[in-house]
Amino acid sequence: MTWDEIRDADELTDMFGTPSYRAANKDRSSLHPIDVRWLAESPFCLIGTADADGRCDVSPKGDPAGLLAHVIDSTTIAIAERPGNKRMDGYRNVLANPFVGINFFIPGRGDTLRINGRARLIKNAPFFDEMVVKGHRPILCLVVEVEQVFFHCAKAFMRSKLWEPETWNPSILPTVSEITRAVMPDSPESLAELEQYYGASYEQKLYEKQAVQVDPQ
Repeated sequence: MTWDEIRDADELTDMFGTPSYRAANKDRSSLHPIDVRWLAESPFCLIGTADADGRCDVSPKGDPAGLLAHVIDSTTIAIAERPGNKRMDGYRNVLANPFVGINFFIPGRGDTLRINGRARLIKNAPFFDEMVVKGHRPILCLVVEVEQVFFHCAKAFMRSKLWEPETWNPSILPTVSEITRAVMPDSPESLAELEQYYGASYEQKLYEKQAVQVDPQ
C-alpha cells in the first residue's frame, strides 16, 4: 500500500494556505498580565520535552490552581514537581536538551495557554515556600525562561467535546489495576495488591514523598 506523504514545508503551505494576521502574530516573548492570571487559575498542564536525539515525551502536571505554576517575573515561571513514579523521563530530557513546550488548561475552557522556552531543574530556592501544598514543599521545580507564549484556540476541545460530561464514560476501559496486570503480566504484584495501591490511600498520599528503596549489593 502506498501512502501519500508530505515531505517539506512548502507542501504544507500549499495544503493549508497561510495563517491570518491574528494567528501569525499572536505569540509574545514575555507574559502579559492576562497570561499571569491564566497561570494563577490553571490546575493542570502538559509538558513536552525531547532528548538529545529528538525523542519526545509529554508529562502531565497537576496541583491546586495557584500552586501549579509560580510566576517569578515576566519571562520566568516555575512548575513544581511532586512525588511520582521516579522515572523522571522529562527531567532527564531537560538535562540533555533544555527546550520545553507547555500547555496550560483551565477546566471547562476550550482555549489554552501555550508557553515554549528553555528550562532548568532547580532543587531548592526561596520561592519553594510559596508552592507548599498540604505542608509539603516541591521536590524540585522546573524553571522555564519564556521565549514564546500565546493562546491556542478552542477547536480541538469543541471537536472532542472533552468538557461535556454527557460524553464521559470512564468505565469503558478496564481499571488502572486491570490494565497494569494486562500490560505487565510479569509484575510481582497481584491484582488485589494493585487495587489496594490504587485505592483510597492513593489520593491521600499524593504529596507525601516516599522513601527511596536501595537494592542490596
